[in-house]
Amino acid sequence: MANNARDKKAAAKAAAAIEKKTGVAHFFAAGRYSFQGFRRLIGEAAFRHELLALVIGLGLFAYVGASLGEFVTFIILMLVLFCVEAVNTAIEELVDRISPEISTVGRNAKDLGSFAVFCLLVANGLYAGYVVFFAA
Repeated sequence: MANNARDKKAAAKAAAAIEKKTGVAHFFAAGRYSFQGFRRLIGEAAFRHELLALVIGLGLFAYVGASLGEFVTFIILMLVLFCVEAVNTAIEELVDRISPEISTVGRNAKDLGSFAVFCLLVANGLYAGYVVFFAA
């Protein structure tokens, strides 16, 4: 009997935890979820390296006298890189949770996410190189 009451209490708590927020509460909940995602992502060495690349890139752009448009483009490219890094990390976490054993499908999913990050790293590097060495 005690286990049944405990199970009902746990189920009620779980239902309350996934209750949809609306209005202003939704806005603040979304901000909290985004911050939790950022805190998770900051634990990834690759993301910390990308943040360092942002700081170094901004410093280089300032040093060579890049235009405002070049700064904005670089920041947008870096934000897209951060987004893809977050999605890649989410894919890796889901694959590890759903399929902890080594599988071809899981490996392919992780490799595709990694390739997406690589493509944006190359795009950002090419753009930064263009601005630093040719445009400024």
